[in-house]
Amino acid sequence: MIAAAAYDTATGDIFQHFGRTETFRLYTIEDGRVTGKKDVSAAETGGHGALAPFLKDSGAEVLIAGGIGGGARQALAAAGIKLYPGVSGNADKAAEAFAAGTLAYDENAACHHHDHEEGHTCSHTGGHGCGHHSC
Repeated sequence: MIAAAAYDTATGDIFQHFGRTETFRLYTIEDGRVTGKKDVSAAETGGHGALAPFLKDSGAEVLIAGGIGGGARQALAAAGIKLYPGVSGNADKAAEAFAAGTLAYDENAACHHHDHEEGHTCSHTGGHGCGHHSC
């Protein structure tokens, strides 16, 4: 199985805004453990609408993410990719937890960036991101 994680290359953590993810880390999962990983760039995909097909074409069956909006959820479901949202912290540790069946996630985690007033941005400091609040 291939599990993808929205990946922050600067920190090694789960990137907290799915639609702006430029890199995904793809994990090969076998027999309850991670047996391989590689990074793939999504910077040229065109954003929100193209990410689900990009992940599907990359072989991903699962996505581990932070905050994610409704449209992206629908696109992932249509592509047959199971979503594990609301995850934060180190991406490699999250993938290991997923492989072991112990990943803590929040099915209701959402990102509401499209609802913000002009000029408002969501704080992503201190480990907080859209996966943990509604901005």
